[in-house]
Amino acid sequence: MIRTGQQYLDSLSPDRQIWIDGARVRDVTVHPQFAPVVALRARIHDLAHEAATRDVMTYTDPETGERHAVANKPPVGPQDWHDKGAAVDAVLDAARGVVTRVGDETVGEMWSLLDCLGRLDDLDPRFTDNIRRHLARTVTDDLFHVSANTDVKGDRSKRPQDQDPDLVLRVVRETDSGVVVRGAKYETAAAYADQAFTKPTVADWGGAERSDHAVGFVVDMNAPGLKFICRTGFAGRAAAEDYPLSHRVDEIDTLVVFDDVHIPWEDVLYYRHTEAADLVRSTLHRYSALPFTYRNLRLADLMIGAALWNVKQTGLEHRPAVQEKLARLACYREGIHAHLTAAIALGTESPGGLFMPQQSLLYSGRVLAGAQLPQMMHLARELCGGQICLTPDAAAFDDPDIGGWLDKYYTVNDSWVADDRRKLLAFARDLLNSDHAGHRLTFQLFAQSPPFAQLGAVYRSFDWDGPLDLVRDAAGLSDRVLGEKRE
Repeated sequence: MIRTGQQYLDSLSPDRQIWIDGARVRDVTVHPQFAPVVALRARIHDLAHEAATRDVMTYTDPETGERHAVANKPPVGPQDWHDKGAAVDAVLDAARGVVTRVGDETVGEMWSLLDCLGRLDDLDPRFTDNIRRHLARTVTDDLFHVSANTDVKGDRSKRPQDQDPDLVLRVVRETDSGVVVRGAKYETAAAYADQAFTKPTVADWGGAERSDHAVGFVVDMNAPGLKFICRTGFAGRAAAEDYPLSHRVDEIDTLVVFDDVHIPWEDVLYYRHTEAADLVRSTLHRYSALPFTYRNLRLADLMIGAALWNVKQTGLEHRPAVQEKLARLACYREGIHAHLTAAIALGTESPGGLFMPQQSLLYSGRVLAGAQLPQMMHLARELCGGQICLTPDAAAFDDPDIGGWLDKYYTVNDSWVADDRRKLLAFARDLLNSDHAGHRLTFQLFAQSPPFAQLGAVYRSFDWDGPLDLVRDAAGLSDRVLGEKRE
């Protein structure tokens, strides 16, 4: 059943061991750095119940008559992806900014398991029913589901087994009821999520077919032994009037320490087979890359809107040099849109029977969105001008001694008074120039693997045979080269 926001808040156990800024957090629902994003995640549940957004956020299962979240529905056709896009838009409208790890992006990793199910069953049939049950739960239980991929790395020139083995999460012992795991993972939103799909990142197995590090499972975030060590948040550092995005949409990243955490056998999805770990990792983003990249559309629109309002309020929007820069931002936005639209239009049925976006277009769109983002942010800074780093904060505008001067110098005309200009400049500063803006840039570059791995996904999904055949025929190459092509 669809949960309410209050039911989600009630699921966050006060017994969780959460730390931020060196202090224990007893209640994330009221802590100043957690409360805004936790309230937003609760709001997502409530949007599913409200008349204005209910039909966008949910669908009715034709077999059971139950309503479920559109975000959690495994896609079986192109319309499912369009429906998911509309649901993401509704969430981002409510957020008035960009949030990524709120469930719809990370749940797609579970669908990838369905595509791997045949081979996983061959390797170890003990866990096949577990996978099917957890896939069903992602649909029916309306849980806030996140992803646990990234390890703490250690010495990356060495294999996990050649250094402190706890640097990469591993099984330390088996029991009749499950396995006990130790190690750590970086997980965005973990401290206020319900569960996480936990699995290895890319690893050098040294040719071994079995490894205690090759384990995948779903963990309840209220499980004993979990410790959540969070980076400092951006909310609450300064007035919300001056940093609106930092205050509204900061998603707290967390080092989750597994201090001998017991994972019941029924929650284990694969175990010890390095081939299983590699297979799951290679298919992990075939669905989740779409809602992840879709966020860049909203980010591009925010940059375009902030830049265009800034040039309009100073009367520069008709200058060719300004229009050229705005057009470049538009090309970036439309390039992402084109890749996503084409990936859905040319999608195919996956091995597990789902509707899979065309992989080469999807991964290429993800690379375009991430690789060009730094340049686009800088372009938007140029258009916004130097005032985004020079304008005083809201308190100065309200001060009776100096507010009059600021009102005089920040008012342009009857349409653009000082208060609106201050709000616009504060928003642009937080979007492009703040600590939160820098964090968002790095997050978009790395959150679905580093750039080299994203390009590796393009390499593996692109159809190289087409260009090879084209040049073979155009150059008149002999049939002898066919053997080299096949290699």
